[in-house]
Amino acid sequence: MSIQCQIVPVTPYQQNCSVIRCEASGRAALVDPGGDEERILAAVRQMDAAVEKILLTHAHVDHCAAADVLRRQLQVPIEGPHRGDEFWLEQLPQWCQMGGFPSAGSFLPDRWLEHGDTVSVGEQILQVIHCPGHTPGHVVFLHPSQRLAWVGDVLFQGSIGRTDFPRGNHNELIASIRDKLFPLGDDITFVPGHGPTSTFGRERRTNPFVADPRFG
Repeated sequence: MSIQCQIVPVTPYQQNCSVIRCEASGRAALVDPGGDEERILAAVRQMDAAVEKILLTHAHVDHCAAADVLRRQLQVPIEGPHRGDEFWLEQLPQWCQMGGFPSAGSFLPDRWLEHGDTVSVGEQILQVIHCPGHTPGHVVFLHPSQRLAWVGDVLFQGSIGRTDFPRGNHNELIASIRDKLFPLGDDITFVPGHGPTSTFGRERRTNPFVADPRFG
């Protein structure tokens, strides 16, 4: 048995919220529910999934603005991101206002995540990889046996995350991608925070920001 994943684009930013469901148990997690709660819950019903937690890669508004609403509605915990993003969560109401998002209060997760932690989704185990740069507390979730990762805004098809936000760091982001993600294997497919899926191998070969030829 493995994980099923349905990507639900949400918010005006078309952020990729993922509903990931353990086939063996039917239990599920919501990764980065940034908004459009009803659209997310419709996907949950379509998958016949029982949501048991919410997972956050990082604390930017388009990835987490609906997390606390869904936590209270579904009575489930929030796990992630790393504590380095606490200041982003504290500022969530202001960022909602600036971004034209429905108002959301600041909140804290039930569990901060550290590099090397694991999170469970039903009977499936995801590894937690701390990948700072886009934000200081950004984490990536990896399902090793299925060769599948959820990378938030660290890496995209043909691009990388922005580092011009408060406490962003371009050099840290490059190191996170090349030193922590690419060594995991070219065959890993990743779901980015925006846009289409890709593989680490494709990006290692062709991504203009982090491809091998730039660092040869």
